[in-house]
Order: sequence, then structure tokens, then C-alpha cells
Amino acid sequence: MSDWLRVGKLMDFCAVYYTTQLVRCAAFSLVLTGLVLLLRKVLFARRTFARGILWAAFLLLPFLGRLKLFYESSAVLGITWRVTYVTMTCLWADRIYMAGIFLSALYIFGKRFRLRRAVAGMETVFLDGIRVRVTDMQITPFAVGLWKPEIVVPRVLLERYSGEELQAVVGHEQTHIRLGHLWLGLAWDVLRCLLWVNPFLTVIQKQFRSDMEDICDRVCIQRSGGTAYEYGTVLLKTLKLLRSEPEETVSAVTYAGEREYADMKRRMCEIVGFRPYRKRRCAGMAVALVLTFAALLGAVHAHSYARCNENSDIMVGNYDGKPEIVSDDTERLAQMVSYDDRYIYVDREAFEDFLEEKGADGEIWIVFGGFYKLPGLGGAAEACIYERGSQDRIVQIPYESIMDNWYLGLLRWL
Repeated sequence: MSDWLRVGKLMDFCAVYYTTQLVRCAAFSLVLTGLVLLLRKVLFARRTFARGILWAAFLLLPFLGRLKLFYESSAVLGITWRVTYVTMTCLWADRIYMAGIFLSALYIFGKRFRLRRAVAGMETVFLDGIRVRVTDMQITPFAVGLWKPEIVVPRVLLERYSGEELQAVVGHEQTHIRLGHLWLGLAWDVLRCLLWVNPFLTVIQKQFRSDMEDICDRVCIQRSGGTAYEYGTVLLKTLKLLRSEPEETVSAVTYAGEREYADMKRRMCEIVGFRPYRKRRCAGMAVALVLTFAALLGAVHAHSYARCNENSDIMVGNYDGKPEIVSDDTERLAQMVSYDDRYIYVDREAFEDFLEEKGADGEIWIVFGGFYKLPGLGGAAEACIYERGSQDRIVQIPYESIMDNWYLGLLRWL
């Protein structure tokens, strides 16, 4: 097989392998979406930080596709086997899924790229030593960028706000940056691309961003040392100024500015109901969240198949005009066949009696070892030809390992 054909075959395998996992993750995401929406509405309606913590559960989703329960749990197997069968056998469906990821990424990250380019061309000013980009567009202030985040403020705010009010506006965006909300937004967009078959991840994006805003508001109020009334007044003034701008002003949807005016009542209720929180308790919650996530990730890893799983099966086949499997009874074959990195060792008398019992004629192949990616999906095995006629009690057969092949090495790594 030529290298180009191998590359094509590898790409087809990747489509099957990753689609099988991601479709399973998408199924989990549907259940998790309903659970999170229910909990944030019923149990955590008035607990801002707890609502934010709920969204961390979505970070586990991409790691659930290789769970052993898809193969070992009869209940889960009964529900998912049809989907698994389709993803493992219908290459066209896998190619469509991969194309969906590509198109979703093109759309979502294309918008991010265009926004970043637009911000790079904006005027730069410094407010109390903080670099800020200024725009003439009618938008609420927002932050953009990951490694070098920048804050964008509409010009009307610079012209009509006092220094203290501008400090509150810029401080809000700095809090988004410090709390890692820009990175969480990136993670959410990546999740939307990988699990694009679940449209609810896009639908509930508004709730996700609203909870991030509420957390940011609470932190800003406490850090400012002012009252919730003063903070809410600045927010309402911002909205009033932006709504009073000319109608022809272009509007934009951004991270911090992506909120409808109809949602302002809910946000103002959160601000009015502000109560000081204990920083130590919040720090403890953050540590507990990290430890819990690490423990769950460890549990998922322990109950999942590895990227490459060693195969201990032994199989005997013969070729007498056409290939046939003589036996795949590994437990019995392991009593007469063993191997290391260079040789396979066969108990001649027991093995030839076994072949006679099975009626095996022609060219005898012994297939052993190797690896697999998931049960029934992807992998390779070592093989050698057994020749009768030896007088040795233990027949030692040298073989050349296939694992040095670049194609199989890449397959193991994927």
C-alpha cells in the first residue's frame, strides 16, 4: 500500500474513531444540559457562585467518549449500540460529522478572528495607566483576547463619564479577565464545535454568559467598597447613553456586551439583592471545585480505555485457497503459545495435536499481541507462519515486529 493510500486510510479511521467518541459525548451533553438548567432554576436560583460552578461540569464532556460502560454496562449498551454501530460502520456519517466540526469552527472562530482584527484597528487611550481601545460603535464595553486581552469602550462613555465611573466600567472588564471568563468562553466555543449536533449548547449560551456576568457584578461590587446602588446606577447610565445614540450607529455582539435589554431586569434584581460574601469561603469553594474536577477526571480516566490498549489475544488461522480462522480461543492457545519482542515460542506436540483436532491444513498463521484503540475499532497484531516438521519440543519462531511502521506508530498515538 502506498503512503498516500495509508494517509487516506488513516484519515478515514480518525473520522470513525473520533466521531464514535464525540457522538457519545453529545449524548451525555443533552442529559447534562437539562440537569444544569434544572438545578440553576430550582436549587441555585439565588446562589450566584453555585450557578457558575455548575457550568464546570461541561468541561468533563470531551473525556467521556472512551468510557468502558459503553461496552460493559448492559443498560448503556442497550441504549447506545445502534448509534455506535452506525458510527463504526457508516463512513459517510462520520465524514459528515467531521465536516460539521470544521464548518462550526470556521463560523465561530471566524467571528472571533474578525472581532480581534477590528479591535486591533481601534484608537488606543490610557485610563489611569490601563490601555483601552476606543470605538465609535454603539456597544457595551467588553474584553477580548486571551494572552494579551484588551478592553474596548465606546467613545460616548469617555466623553460623558466621570473618572470614577470610567474606573468602574474598566474594572468590570478587568474582573472578567482576572476570573478567566475569556478562557471559559473559548472552552465553551470549542465544546460547541466538537458537539455541534447538540444545538442546546448554543441555545443555553445566554444562560452561561448571564451567570458569568452575575459573578463578575458581585465581585466588582465587593471589591469597589461602594454600594450595590452606586454600581447599578453606573450600569443603568451606560444603557441609557447607548440607547440615546443615533439609530444608524452599528451595533455589535461581544462577550461582555451580549445581553438583551429585556435581561436587564433580572440583572438589576441580582445587583439589588447583593449581600457581601466571605472571600475565604469563596476561595475554599474554588479549591474544592479544582480538587473535585481533578478527582472526577481521574475517575473517568480509570474507567476509560486508553488511547492505545495492549492486546493479549492469540488467534490461529490457515490459508488453503482462502483464509479461515481455526481458533480464537486465547485461553487455550496461551497454554501452548507464548512470545516476547523477538520470538514466538510454540509447544510443538500440543500445538500440532490442536491443529489436527481442528482439521487445519495448508499454511498456518499465528496472530498475537499488538494493540487496539477501542473494542472492535482500530488496531494491529503481530503474525508469523508456523511450519511443521520441527523436532524441537519448543519451536522458536523469529518475527519482525510491525510496530516500527510509521503508520501504526501514528495510529497508536492518535
